[in-house]
Amino acid sequence: MACWSRSVLLWLLAGACGLAFLGYCVYFDRKRRNTADFKRRLREKRRKEQKKAKEYEVELRKLKESEEVQEFFLQEIQLGELWLTKGEQKKSVDHLINAISVCAQPNQLIQVLEQTLPPQVFEMLVRSIPYTIQRFETAVSQQNAGDE
Repeated sequence: MACWSRSVLLWLLAGACGLAFLGYCVYFDRKRRNTADFKRRLREKRRKEQKKAKEYEVELRKLKESEEVQEFFLQEIQLGELWLTKGEQKKSVDHLINAISVCAQPNQLIQVLEQTLPPQVFEMLVRSIPYTIQRFETAVSQQNAGDE
């Protein structure tokens, strides 16, 4: 019987623990996926997400009249400020981007936000703008196609 060095034994022990943990993860993941309840919950989650996306699109379609647009704009700015004061930067950015989407002069609003928002929040805002604007334009084009 050979005498193994301490470092080799530690590496073998670490490898065995890693392998045991990996086996544990695979076992419980397989067990979780094979339950009927998992598939039902997954379907429900997808339905809720689709319903939420449709509700958002419907809300955007309702923004035809200028008063509704102004009200929506102010509401989104206020919600953005509220979430920012609560420390929820992601939610704040989502609402501010919605306000930018319906704003008649988005460049001026972005300049004001750049001066008033903390730098890290403004960077999050700038990174999220293209995706949200694209989503908004898609909803508007679908609305226009439905009107014709």
